[in-house]
Amino acid sequence: MALAGGYRERRRCTDDADEDMTPRERFQELLRRLFQFDAAELDFGIYRILNLRRTQVEQFIREGLAESIKQNLSEGVLGLTAQMAAELEDAASAVRANLGSEAIAPDGILNAAYTETPLGNRQKWATKGITRLLEGTSGLTDAAGRDIFADRFQYLRERYGTDGDRVYADALSSVFHVGQAGGGLVIRDLKGQPGELGLQASAAQKDFGVIYIGDTSKFKKLVEDDDAGITLEEDVVSESLFNAINIQDPSVNVLIGARKFTEGWNSWRVSSMCLLNIGRTEGSEVIQLFGRGVRLQGLEWSLKRSSALEGAHPPKLTLLETLNIFSVRASYMAQFRSYLEREGMDPDGRWVVPLPIRPNDAFLERGLLVPRLSGVQAFTADNQLVLAAEPAAAVTLDISPQIEAVDSLLDGLTTSRIRMGAEQRIERDVLDCLDYASILDSLYDYKRLKGFSNLIIPPDAPREILEAETPPLYRLVAPDGHTRPGSFREARLLERTATAILCKYVDKFFRVMQQRWETENMVYVTLSSSDGNFRDYSLKIPRSEVALIKAVEDLIAEGSRLYEEETRQLPTVHFDRHLYQPLLIQGSATIKSDPPGLGASEILFIEDLRSYVRSANNGLDGKELFVLRNLTRGKGVGFFEKEGFYPDFILWVREPDNQRVIFVEPHGMLHEKAYWTSDKTQLHIRLARLSSVWQPRSPGPKVSLDAYIISKTPYVSLREYYGSGSWTIEDFAEGHILFFEAPDYVRKVLM
Repeated sequence: MALAGGYRERRRCTDDADEDMTPRERFQELLRRLFQFDAAELDFGIYRILNLRRTQVEQFIREGLAESIKQNLSEGVLGLTAQMAAELEDAASAVRANLGSEAIAPDGILNAAYTETPLGNRQKWATKGITRLLEGTSGLTDAAGRDIFADRFQYLRERYGTDGDRVYADALSSVFHVGQAGGGLVIRDLKGQPGELGLQASAAQKDFGVIYIGDTSKFKKLVEDDDAGITLEEDVVSESLFNAINIQDPSVNVLIGARKFTEGWNSWRVSSMCLLNIGRTEGSEVIQLFGRGVRLQGLEWSLKRSSALEGAHPPKLTLLETLNIFSVRASYMAQFRSYLEREGMDPDGRWVVPLPIRPNDAFLERGLLVPRLSGVQAFTADNQLVLAAEPAAAVTLDISPQIEAVDSLLDGLTTSRIRMGAEQRIERDVLDCLDYASILDSLYDYKRLKGFSNLIIPPDAPREILEAETPPLYRLVAPDGHTRPGSFREARLLERTATAILCKYVDKFFRVMQQRWETENMVYVTLSSSDGNFRDYSLKIPRSEVALIKAVEDLIAEGSRLYEEETRQLPTVHFDRHLYQPLLIQGSATIKSDPPGLGASEILFIEDLRSYVRSANNGLDGKELFVLRNLTRGKGVGFFEKEGFYPDFILWVREPDNQRVIFVEPHGMLHEKAYWTSDKTQLHIRLARLSSVWQPRSPGPKVSLDAYIISKTPYVSLREYYGSGSWTIEDFAEGHILFFEAPDYVRKVLM
């Protein structure tokens, strides 16, 4: 009681004095009272310790308290607010610098006049921004200090330079369907189409975009409450814009929605995605969204990007095949980045450095001949196909569920994929139950879709393909019991599976037959730098490798050493008889190139060939030797009988009145098929026949064709697989298989 009563007495004595204090002084006085420094009776426990430290505590209350409060507040909410205010002021300064001092209203809001005609470009706000992007001066830099857009928009730079006005005018016309006069933004409420709002420039005749959300009334209320100069209209007659997105030549180029596109919707047209406040926790939803953009229709409905297809493709096509993803407040992107890193991909992207090759024009003037397809004939017009059993067209269909597991181990994260299925066959009794009329209808639709106008599908062909056993024409990996349906629903599912197998088979059958036809119908043409084998390199280096990027760019800019000798910064092998320079090799795990550099066996062959040509007794007197790397994927010269292949190199041994063209394939042989069934080992025999077919079609000097395999697999290891181990080195040489270990193998190729 005495303690409490004494405290109350002191409290009354100080009440009047408190009224004359500042808030800080009152807080300091309160702390002194709490420490009870004047209570002589509190000489025990924590009070005794505080009294011993009274001088330091008094000093803190008097001098250090204010500074401590200031520091802690600066690190908390108030500090964050101050930081945001500073960033906002920086942004406002940038707007004033670009648009003028009147662009920001007194309340700090962007003046509405600067969001109007034409489409937000008042005082060239948009065009100035575009120009900075094209110039690589956006101010957005990576960790190395490079502008993240410095190597982007190459197509736009080639077409418009860095003229933001021209790019903006093109965007107004092609994206917003409006001319230079522009116009404000109009949002049209499509009354007959629930959830849809059309987006249109006021001076345009058609919509450039559609908003597809669940509750349009709330959104319209937000628009009405916002003084942004947006016009709201109602439309009771227009048809659905959302459903018209995938029609031929649609007007809608922008689609805005709120989680409406994670399932049940598909479009081939998605090229850019911007995630606004989505993907912060919804990982699976975001992956589904990514899938909407990754999908492509592909050439002739192949569902593949051009990089996976053979043949020539339009320039800059990869730009249309690239999905661009932007995010605002989407922390899931960090998780996606981590996933890419675990998969061995560089989430920062790669710096693209173009490397032009230099063809040897003097060599190309020597009239070197190469077999190529004549442009006169067309496969679909000049050849009729009948679908039938063809082992080279065998396909695999995997419909098994797959699980990806990420495990945390001592040495880091490991990712494993597990298939929950097994290889199965559709047995004959089950095949009897399939609706082949329905399957045939699907195959006819697929044939028309793919443009296989010269393909005939006999009614009995589907059954024969599915029944074939020696060899089987398909592999099916599916969940247990999939091929033994126990209900009508499961039977329909199996029928769709059989249709999918047959569609894949039709596609591959057509390609195999086309490639065979093309091989048979080649002629000799004079080689030039426009041939598909002459392709500039595109180097891709991780953006984090700042020093390496500079070294490579400096080497290319130097313009001589890279083309005249072997270099270390950018690994090459130099051989002056090759038809262009440089010849890159796969000597760096950091630098990726397209086309890829030479592999180990290819490098060894070029080095051995170079050493032989430079030797004194090479037997090439009166002859000229030329060599060219032969690319794959339809750009090089390929030969197709069964699976087909593209030999790695083409050699010419040229004499005044004839040319010997030799195709060379250096690689390991352990996994090669049996000698008499392999396209590679049988090529020299087939070329002897093809030469007699091609020569009469091709006026010019006499051409003889040959082919060799140079085996990296040693003779002692390979002979066990040929002739029950009885083949000698001479037997292999007679079969046009030579060995790197043999010191005279180059002479045998050339002679």
